[in-house]
Amino acid sequence: MERIIAWDLGTGGNKASLYERDGRCVASTFVPYDTAYPDSGWHEQQPEDWWAAVVESTRRLLGTAGIDPRQVICCGMSGHSLGAVPLDREGRLLRAATPIWSDQRAVEQGREFFRRCDEREWYRTTGNGFSPHLYTAFKVMWYRDEERSMFERIDTVLGTKDYVNFRLTGRRCTDPSYASGSGVYDLTAGRYSERLLEATGLPARLFPEIVPSTEVIGTLTAEAAAALGLHRGVRVVAGGVDNSCMALGARAFREGRTYNNLGSSAWIAVSSARPLLDDRSRPYVFAHVLPGMFASALAITAAGSSFRWIRDVLAPDLVARARSEERDAYDLMVEEAMRSPPGAKGLLFNPSLGGGMPMDRSPHIRGAFLGLDLGHTRADLFRAGMEGVALGLRLCLDELRRHCPVQGELLLVGGGSKSPLWRQILADAYGLRVMKSSVDQQAAALGAAAVAAVGTGLWAGFDPIDGLHEVEAVAEPAPQAAAEFDRRVPAFRKAADDQADLQDMLRSGR
Repeated sequence: MERIIAWDLGTGGNKASLYERDGRCVASTFVPYDTAYPDSGWHEQQPEDWWAAVVESTRRLLGTAGIDPRQVICCGMSGHSLGAVPLDREGRLLRAATPIWSDQRAVEQGREFFRRCDEREWYRTTGNGFSPHLYTAFKVMWYRDEERSMFERIDTVLGTKDYVNFRLTGRRCTDPSYASGSGVYDLTAGRYSERLLEATGLPARLFPEIVPSTEVIGTLTAEAAAALGLHRGVRVVAGGVDNSCMALGARAFREGRTYNNLGSSAWIAVSSARPLLDDRSRPYVFAHVLPGMFASALAITAAGSSFRWIRDVLAPDLVARARSEERDAYDLMVEEAMRSPPGAKGLLFNPSLGGGMPMDRSPHIRGAFLGLDLGHTRADLFRAGMEGVALGLRLCLDELRRHCPVQGELLLVGGGSKSPLWRQILADAYGLRVMKSSVDQQAAALGAAAVAAVGTGLWAGFDPIDGLHEVEAVAEPAPQAAAEFDRRVPAFRKAADDQADLQDMLRSGR
């Protein structure tokens, strides 16, 4: 029996999943790793932790599934984006901890770059809609400026999943989806831009070879096979960035298909044959793992993480109770939130605890509860937290609707998809049906498995993905609640603008 292993290398840890040839997931394990914050705006992880998590989760997976490892014939990986892992010529790590996608240290390098390159032209070329300093090239420029002796020893800078692929096969390469987050990739040309590389002042040799996402880049080295408990004949495909693998696994691999992820961050994304670019809202775009397709999205940076902050600050009693009752504290929060009516008695929550996106008036925007009075309860705060996330995503949806039709229904994936109340709040906020399918939190892993299946010839194409989604729940918008969301959207937008202006004033001292 032929089986596939997919790794979902996320910000919080690595998930290893075992798939049958037909794409059914039969087992999954998760191993976490830490993020360090050694300085203001620095968000670092250790690549060796990624590798250790891949090894441990794979060994656990094989033990849990109780299969003969010889049945595993191929593997694929989805990896969190915008990584910058420096290797020397011998393949040695030159930095024990490296910046991850959310690391903000390269602000000055971004300013330097845009003295030589028009920012609008850069965005139109790359589709890189996040704050520019988050992208890989600017982090490498920071290495050059701040750690010169280390920089001079760099042979190649790899992304997250590409570093793991290097450990698996010994080959240094990337795929179009991951390369499209480098800051120097031309989306429509499908290659690194010589003009943008020249503006960075970086040598082109630092950026890895680009191969198709489905290309078999090698088989396991003897060292990797021994560490994982697999045989050396396992074929490794290039894989893709998490945004594109998740789009594939969430069925967004045909023109105009849309999905909604609700996790620590949250986004709404659409797949299309052209990148959706807009100078005002600045959707961020990745090349899809499918040639000739793109995944365009708008996001809020702190969705589930805002709700986690509310849990940690306002509900330590529920955390303790959940521990004693062997329950999930979030379930207890949702039960309490259900005691508050839709609209949370007029309370608004802005979820910008992680800062602003380009769609916001200022990157310095921060979150807030607005409209508090003495009659509000903790249940209202919980519900307002959920509805604030939904309102933030509604603004994203409204911007995407300016560029493409979004009608009927949205597939919800990620941790939030498990909650009936989250699904209902989102349905009311969007005025759309919100569906949960059997794939649930496995969208990125399924995308990675499908890339491996197509790359090794197990599948002729990606059509089998549609049949793997069995609808498990549908939330229909309630007319009265949906009308209340429509009424609150202008107030939420104005509150966000006012919060942005306020934070700018506080930072400037005016």
